[in-house]
Amino acid sequence: MVDVQDYIILFLIWLVSVVVVHVLFTKYRSRVRRPPGPLALPIIGHFHLLGSKPYQSLHKLSLRYGPLFQLFLGSIPCVVVSSPEMAKEFLQTHDISFSNRPKLSNGDYLTYGSVDLAFSSYGPYWKFMKKLCMTKLLGLQTLEKFVPVMREERHLFLQTLLGKAEAGETVDVKGEIMRLTNNLVTRILLRHRCSENEDDASEVREFMKEIVQLTGSFNLADFIWFCKHLDLQRFKKRVKEARGRFDAMIERIMKAHEEERRKKRDMNNGGDAVNDLLDILLDIMEDEKEEMRLTRENIKAIILNIFGGGTDTSAAAAVWAVAELINHPSIMEKARQEIDSVVGKDRLVEESDIANLPYLQAIVKETLRLHPPGAIIARESIEDCTIRGYDIPTKTQLFVNLWAIGRDPNYWENPLEFWPERFLREDGSLKSQLDVKGQHFHLLPFGSGRRICPGISLALQVVQTSLAAMIQCFEWRVGGGNGNVDMEEGPDASLAHPLVCVPVARLNPFPNYTM
Repeated sequence: MVDVQDYIILFLIWLVSVVVVHVLFTKYRSRVRRPPGPLALPIIGHFHLLGSKPYQSLHKLSLRYGPLFQLFLGSIPCVVVSSPEMAKEFLQTHDISFSNRPKLSNGDYLTYGSVDLAFSSYGPYWKFMKKLCMTKLLGLQTLEKFVPVMREERHLFLQTLLGKAEAGETVDVKGEIMRLTNNLVTRILLRHRCSENEDDASEVREFMKEIVQLTGSFNLADFIWFCKHLDLQRFKKRVKEARGRFDAMIERIMKAHEEERRKKRDMNNGGDAVNDLLDILLDIMEDEKEEMRLTRENIKAIILNIFGGGTDTSAAAAVWAVAELINHPSIMEKARQEIDSVVGKDRLVEESDIANLPYLQAIVKETLRLHPPGAIIARESIEDCTIRGYDIPTKTQLFVNLWAIGRDPNYWENPLEFWPERFLREDGSLKSQLDVKGQHFHLLPFGSGRRICPGISLALQVVQTSLAAMIQCFEWRVGGGNGNVDMEEGPDASLAHPLVCVPVARLNPFPNYTM
């Protein structure tokens, strides 16, 4: 039996251990310098400060604690960056240290264990996938092959709007632009229009909306240790159902592609048709000489990345641009005059015209400054580092608040004003020092550094040409009159309210689509 002496010895061991740990922890804290930040609550950390619009809440905190401050989401340490200078420190100077994306349970499951590009850990596999996307999938040479597809879908989009205009009917602009981006991306990816069958199209839009929402949701299980296995927010069932529906659809399409490819091989006739991105991925999967072999899960995860990143974000940017132009008719008219002078009224604007439309490009840049589709960039540190005298440990999550950077009065004149001219020189040409491709940290709509979005070229093509066509072909009236658009932002920084307009055709006769 254990006697009193044994209990005394155990108590002394415990007491000495507590004292030693306390002394070591105190010395460690005095030696380590952390960024400033608000007082955290037990267990939940700073979750209570995020609010329904985290990008706005983080901006308010930055006004008090500075362009670099620290938060805890549950037990997870985070740093928040809200200025171009600080963004450059983290995304350029210390880019390698923050080359991971946080691995969150919802996104990890939906992307088959993070075997995609967006969520995979930095390393040889990620480098292979990045090279694959930048060269074979989303490079300029590949996208050039799909220009006829883009023009055809844009023409069908305009024909739908023209029908509404002739009937004097209202248009749900957000819905129609989303339909356009869905059709564009699914044809480029899978050779099928999303809306060929309206019932199927509606189902695809619904479960893709669910996937995007789940991917961007805060799951308490990722941040609070005792919630890890509790599923308090009932996410597990939702992510399983969403991925199951996506998997069934893509598996069916992949098998159809594989069967068609077998028939062509049997006939020894590859044909001259332009392959879709799925065919390119299947070629890579079947190529034994590739440095890494793709699996079916890799392909599905990449398709999910491109579909999710290429539809919602592009549509959100185009909708914001239309809303701003309706509220600024003089800017709309100036853009229309530029298009008329370069393109004329006898044909539709095309991709090749965009280079000669600097004012239109400035409008898109100004839209992305005020309304970045991804309001916050998320990264995670893979090593300890020191930035501006502050010690940032491994596994710290980084949030770069693009919404706040775009409104920084230290870098932008009249930052809340929609003023495209800020991107132009006196002669009307674009200022090269304010690009959107991550080279200048005042404007980072697609991120920067190693994990910059590989779909920049596709996104800009879709947004710029779609917007140009809507300006060229129609006048836009809110509610049948000259009212303004309610510019309230939603939780994801998209336009919160429906954008319902009456289009009025301005070209007569209306130009036809040509190859």
